[in-house]
Amino acid sequence: MQRNREAARTRGSATAALALALAATALVHLHAQTDRRLPARIDDLLRREGEALVRLADAAERGRSTRSDFPIGWRNDFFKAQPGTFVPFTITFDSTRFASATALMYIRAQRRDPAAAEKASVKRPPYGYETIFPLTLERGAAQPTTVRRGFAVAPGRYRVTVVIREAPDEGARADARDRRASVLQEDLDVPDFWSGELATSTVILADRIERLPRPIPSDELDEDPYVVGTQRIHPSMTSTFTRQRELIVAFLIYNPAVGPDKHFDVQVDYHLYRQDRGGDVPGGTGDHPPARPGERYVTRTNPQRFNPSLMGGQFDPAAGAPVLAGQGILLAGFDPGTYRLAITVTDLLSRKTVSRDVAFTVIGS
Repeated sequence: MQRNREAARTRGSATAALALALAATALVHLHAQTDRRLPARIDDLLRREGEALVRLADAAERGRSTRSDFPIGWRNDFFKAQPGTFVPFTITFDSTRFASATALMYIRAQRRDPAAAEKASVKRPPYGYETIFPLTLERGAAQPTTVRRGFAVAPGRYRVTVVIREAPDEGARADARDRRASVLQEDLDVPDFWSGELATSTVILADRIERLPRPIPSDELDEDPYVVGTQRIHPSMTSTFTRQRELIVAFLIYNPAVGPDKHFDVQVDYHLYRQDRGGDVPGGTGDHPPARPGERYVTRTNPQRFNPSLMGGQFDPAAGAPVLAGQGILLAGFDPGTYRLAITVTDLLSRKTVSRDVAFTVIGS
């Protein structure tokens, strides 16, 4: 699996005024069928809706009361992007008790490191990313509502604020105080993949990997953030799997050494360990990294190799193309328990290595 190019992964930062304009656009769409004239009272409603979401975010940022009418789940990953680092994320929330069929989501990422703090405006701190958009809710859905998006920012420390609130809807809760809303804050340490050192993206546990007929346009990647070239990764929402499942991991390898004629050579090894009070058996064969305390070595898969003879002579990591690595492991033969998949990426030209770990649990008879 490979990706031919790393496209720009962001629409750019929106100002607070732009966020309010987007909120207005979203709500105009929601109300267009019921009132095409958009009288002054509707215009005022649009302004108030956008301002209300920003106020909820501001109150949470200042440590004041945080609205929490329903839980919001968050998970994210990190990819190399041009420019900066791309942060694909998944948000989940329970909308079954919403009276409205629509909601508004406001998201912003604020730089938190000292350098950014010195440059911050007293009135309004700078945001690395800010947007607001409408959500159409599936009525009667048994599963939580899932939203996947992404944004690109410079490496550093950030605080992400997410606000979700029911949108005004005909026949639904007209009073803003009665409409459900919640705020979530997450602190992120965004890594730098542009140092030139061997690195990997986040290792993603996936339900499946879908092959696309063609790459999607780069300006749509923030709304389809787990597409890599012609592959769409479907992240798993859990790390617990039955024995009837296949464990699928996927990740990107960045900055391998490239020699003459675009030659590169990377090997990836996968070793499995299981938590066991007895620990590993002393005097092992030495063909695998040692188990950690409380672990027992289980098995390994065949190493993966990535080089021009396997990936094609046109593939050029020096031009920014990452290597998309992955592994599928059937769990039918696994005993129930908690496991660690140890991944070692070795650049056979520079002899540098990078290690990553993924924990997962197997259940069922």
